[in-house]
Amino acid sequence: MKKVLFIAANARSLIANRGDLIRELTSRGHQVHALIPDYDFLPEVEELGISWELIHLSRTGADPFRDYRSYRELKQKIRQFGPDITYGYSIKPVIYGALAARACGVAVRASMITGMGYLFTGNTLKQRLLRIAGAWLYRQAMKASTTIYFQNPDDVALFKSLDIIRAKEASKIVRTNGSGVNMDRFYETRPVKEPVRFLVISRLLEDKGIREFVHAARLLHHRYPEAAFQVVGPLDLNLPHALPEREVESWKAEGLVDFTGGVKDVRPYIESCSVYVLPSYREGTPRSVLEAMAMKRAIITTDTPGCRETVEQEVNGFLVPVKSSEALAAAMEQFLQQPQLIDRMAAESLRICREKYDVTKVNQTILEGLKLHTD
Repeated sequence: MKKVLFIAANARSLIANRGDLIRELTSRGHQVHALIPDYDFLPEVEELGISWELIHLSRTGADPFRDYRSYRELKQKIRQFGPDITYGYSIKPVIYGALAARACGVAVRASMITGMGYLFTGNTLKQRLLRIAGAWLYRQAMKASTTIYFQNPDDVALFKSLDIIRAKEASKIVRTNGSGVNMDRFYETRPVKEPVRFLVISRLLEDKGIREFVHAARLLHHRYPEAAFQVVGPLDLNLPHALPEREVESWKAEGLVDFTGGVKDVRPYIESCSVYVLPSYREGTPRSVLEAMAMKRAIITTDTPGCRETVEQEVNGFLVPVKSSEALAAAMEQFLQQPQLIDRMAAESLRICREKYDVTKVNQTILEGLKLHTD
């Protein structure tokens, strides 16, 4: 029996993205504990059946004094729990978690790179400066990690090109197909075709392609007034790259796209759509796409790191260039002009999901990286 400590990005991701892995670990008799940032606690964490504590770890910002206090707190909590394995994911839990775990003498220090996010998708002066600092910190964290999980090959190549991972660290790398998807929870359903409904599930952020989706809906509306467009996800103005509230309100008033807001269960919305769309600028592996594939939906997403791995072009959907409303509209028009593609490509999505993204297969890869697969 091993003691495994998860250092979470937030409660929501611990439940949605790591819940199946946690349940697999506890079913094998391992003791699991989690450290959860105090800004985002959800009572549903209790349903995981593990012990947990809150920590002061901000998701954004670059205050070195605050981050150092978080690092010291992590060391204190790690020493208290005494884990055999730490498992951090997302930027700050990876960086400060790996460094704190090494300082505490933890034997296995796993880090999962779930995408490059805000620092690596923009080119403002602030982002460029933070990218330099972030790359240096990541470099220290990769040296401190014993196992490094990547969800797509582009992020591996980026880390190597930035000298974050060097040749002697290459043996630490384990490639996973995202975090996987529970295909019992996200069950096969038949796509809706009347009306043809295009769905995006995402927080309302600049780099998720929401603006491009709205513009594409405008391009299609006059020719296909019966087509429906929906965005499910919250607007969090505390995030540095949140869409302007005034712009979102203007889209709602325009009425071409239905903005539903945040929901606890996305399955009814996937079930009521025809085609799933994610015009993101960059991802690790987009969980919402995997959930839509598991529920048998054709996919339109961008030809960009993390997203491109989920689509076989013109087999289970279409890849489009980043930031191109016109290309996005053209891909959606394919399904409006040829509705028979909806079922055909949906079936291929389900096949690919079963082969690559079933959470039982992904978790087996993760357990192998932790040397727990034979337990």
